[in-house]
Amino acid sequence: MLKKIILMMASTVSVFALHTAELNINDLDLEVGAKFDMGQFNQSVEPNTMFVGAKFFNPDASHSQDNISKINPYVEGNFLIMREIGNKGMSLGMGAKLNYTQVDGKDFSSLPLGVEFAYTIPAPKLIPMSINGSVYYAPKVLSFADAKNYLEYRIHYDVEFIENAGVRIGYRSMNTNFDLVNSNINYNTSWYFGFKVKF
Repeated sequence: MLKKIILMMASTVSVFALHTAELNINDLDLEVGAKFDMGQFNQSVEPNTMFVGAKFFNPDASHSQDNISKINPYVEGNFLIMREIGNKGMSLGMGAKLNYTQVDGKDFSSLPLGVEFAYTIPAPKLIPMSINGSVYYAPKVLSFADAKNYLEYRIHYDVEFIENAGVRIGYRSMNTNFDLVNSNINYNTSWYFGFKVKF
């Protein structure tokens, strides 16, 4: 009997754990990504706290602040642990990424570490809204191939118009710096509009 109750409680908790998929675009760039909630696969992991994901980003060279003749798509695998702090709608997390791209024929790969935050706007009479941000950095010791270091920061505003589906307005800056003289390259700086769904 006790075993049945525990299984029922575990299945009830897992209902609130959701995977996410997102599509971010502007007039020239395309970004798609997904995060999987590990709490749905492993009962020893608390739902909505540990995520594993992947991202594909196909940017246009004109959204780089530097003179780049050829820019290749960017791919990454990512890992994030996120926890709510208190009961004020603020969540903080720590994460890591493994990324790869090519710029002007030079290979770039790094393992940036970072922090993320999410703040749910306390407006219960309105639709759910949140402000989110992240900063990731890889120094020389975590940079591979021709890479010297990597810096990425983002901020975005999410509005959930429909349950488990919403829109996003965001800004990103990604810097792929190479281990060559005068090779500090801004890979992409742009505003974007996106869709995010939970499943």
